Amino acid sequence: MTTTNLDPGATHILLIEDDPAIGESLVDALKTNGFRATWHTTGVSGLAYAHAANPHLILLDLRLPDGSGLDFCRQLRQDGLRQPVIILTAQRDEIDKVLGLEMGADDYVTKPFGLRELLSRIRAQLRRAYGEFAPAADANLLRAGELTIDLDRSQARRDETLLNLTPTEFKLLVFMARHPGQALSREQILTAVWGYDADVESERTVNVHISRLREKVERDPSRPSLILTVPGIGYRLVA
Repeated sequence: MTTTNLDPGATHILLIEDDPAIGESLVDALKTNGFRATWHTTGVSGLAYAHAANPHLILLDLRLPDGSGLDFCRQLRQDGLRQPVIILTAQRDEIDKVLGLEMGADDYVTKPFGLRELLSRIRAQLRRAYGEFAPAADANLLRAGELTIDLDRSQARRDETLLNLTPTEFKLLVFMARHPGQALSREQILTAVWGYDADVESERTVNVHISRLREKVERDPSRPSLILTVPGIGYRLVA
């Protein structure tokens, strides 16, 4: 794994590419243009990193030493990761492009490609995914549905209404907002928010706090549309 630009506020791009020449040139170019780039050379390691770090966008090579990029893209979507995916490939066959989009890719760039074209496509996908809160514009704002979360001020708003959240509720909301659309187990939530392992009583703590959070963020807490229950797993915040 190679990471460039360690600025935590920079837009984080994950590159999954096995060609050393392409990988090295791309991470250098991304760094030069203000992005934080992490490079993995296999689909398995890249997929694991995407789960752990939740990057803003993924550049995914079609042909990898441990499998097809199409299969890894499909796995990303099945696992609930919703950030933009741009597939990189040397193939020009239209059927591959169609399959890539059907597997959940957002865009498709054919090698050899110009750097300016790739950067333009990256920025277009970031704007499309994050709107005015694109991470390149302001990395300290998160958005989920009607919610805007200001990390600098430790505040959350629903539309223009400031929400009166406790520190724990805010930390819980931020953790879920950093994993939009992903099914999060109660154990994951406990570890991230409270920092201890799950047991029956502590899992009930999660349920209680989710209920209280819903009272503050949902328009109709009896019919939640933002924080959804995932049967048998836990909860997810809508993307």
